[in-house]
Amino acid sequence: MTKPFRQPTPKSTPPTATILRRGSHGEVVRISSILRKETVGGAILLAATVAALIMANSGLSDAYYALRDYKIGYEPWHLELSLGAWAADGLLAIFFFLAGLELKREFVAGDLRSVSRAIVPVAAAVGGVIVPALIYVLINLESGADTLRGWAIPTATDIAFAVAVLAVIGSKLPPALRIFLLTLAVVDDLLAITIIAFFYTDDIAVLPLVLALVLIALFWMLTHKFSYFFGTRAWAAWLILLPLGFIVWALVHGSGVHATVAGVLLGFAVPVLRSKRGGGPDAGPGLAETLEHRIRPLSSGIAIPVFAFFSAGVTIGGADGLYRALTDPVAVGIVVALVVGKPIGVLLATFIVTKTTKAALDPDLAWIDVIGVAVLAGVGFTVSLLISELAFGQGSPHDDHAKVAILVGSLLAALLATVILRLRNRHYGRIAEKEAIDSDNDGIPDVYQPEQASKG
Repeated sequence: MTKPFRQPTPKSTPPTATILRRGSHGEVVRISSILRKETVGGAILLAATVAALIMANSGLSDAYYALRDYKIGYEPWHLELSLGAWAADGLLAIFFFLAGLELKREFVAGDLRSVSRAIVPVAAAVGGVIVPALIYVLINLESGADTLRGWAIPTATDIAFAVAVLAVIGSKLPPALRIFLLTLAVVDDLLAITIIAFFYTDDIAVLPLVLALVLIALFWMLTHKFSYFFGTRAWAAWLILLPLGFIVWALVHGSGVHATVAGVLLGFAVPVLRSKRGGGPDAGPGLAETLEHRIRPLSSGIAIPVFAFFSAGVTIGGADGLYRALTDPVAVGIVVALVVGKPIGVLLATFIVTKTTKAALDPDLAWIDVIGVAVLAGVGFTVSLLISELAFGQGSPHDDHAKVAILVGSLLAALLATVILRLRNRHYGRIAEKEAIDSDNDGIPDVYQPEQASKG
């Protein structure tokens, strides 16, 4: 008897991962709160930068440079520093402490604790570091070893400026794009500080560095056993943890490693998850969240603007001076790397991830959205200014030209991103009302609750 013919069972298609998909409602709310604070910080940062440029190019230039170079501190501990150096080495350590907290929180308790979700912004950050550095090196290859020292200048994205621009021009853009930009900026700032530690450190004193690592371990123990050591006496914790953190900073500074590295290491030492002591989800926020909430205004409102005020002031010298600055191969390399290299690196890395992991862009997004954010990642400022001073020396001709290029490149990147993202913002504004529907009035839009969205 002949067996009936049966159609062959088609092979199952492996599931396709979705990149840049919508985050959880809690994560979107948290990121939105951060964006609002960074927007204010970006405005203050812009005001400080403009003030520095006005003072450096007016009759107040002598007073500005005298203030920047005024020294205070205690020399036997290698802490007699100019106000500009205190801002670069000390205040920026606060910024990087916050970056360490934010990055650890994202990977331990945020939406990026999933490898499939973390790989995209991390890969994009790596691409956004490698490609600009290569472009800078290619442009300056024949200019000598002195100019090549600036290869890392265009690798970092300025969190405050980039996020402030995005908040102003992209109020209706999907939260996934904002989370993508914020995570990318934090990761590539961490990569930049790693570059500083390994490539811009000349002589290392071993003993202070070892002592710093021992005290970081003590800091880790005290923060992880916070309730055991301090109970409800938060004031006691501040009296111990703050001086301990300052001593770690001073030891790292004395070791020859750039002191901002201490900020990142201390940030990584703080626990993200709630303590089991006292029990469960009602125990309150973890220590990292508490510190982030208290320190972010200090970082955005004081630390970064003061650093920018002392670092961004450069005497341009009119149109001729601007021409000389922008025709320096150092400046050309920085501008091209920020405006062209950064978006190419971010896009190329994101594209490679989609092809090698069989992932697909979220259907609610388009590649033009990713292009806009990638262009915006070319806004490099805070860490770029820091690396410029480390590479060329504060006040040197190359340093001055590099600072002009950082300002020009960042401005061009911001303007190009504004053109792209404003068009996309109008598109997403037309669907914003639908996404805001909350049919069961529980405070969470239906778009984050599939069962409610399906009913609608």
